[in-house]
Amino acid sequence: MTSPLAETEKEWAAVVVGYARLRGWERFHPFLSIHSPSGWPDETFCRPPRLVLAELKSERGKVTAAQRRWLDLLEGCPAVEVFVWRPSDWPAVQEVLR
Repeated sequence: MTSPLAETEKEWAAVVVGYARLRGWERFHPFLSIHSPSGWPDETFCRPPRLVLAELKSERGKVTAAQRRWLDLLEGCPAVEVFVWRPSDWPAVQEVLR
């Protein structure tokens, strides 16, 4: 399957979240992150025994310094899978969430 049409981060998130739900993953996403420390990944998916954290970006979206700091910290935790996903990563997203 080719990359889904998703030009914005919001459209891309809808594609990823929809697929995760279809595959039986539970999702956590803060309702309003304004009072949370910046940089935490956009999406948290759980389907035991796996925990996946994903920062979702449009093709041209940039990872901020705060996001990079959290991603680097989380990648050091072996029980957590951490990704930055863009629409061009669709085959990898499907593989991870399958």
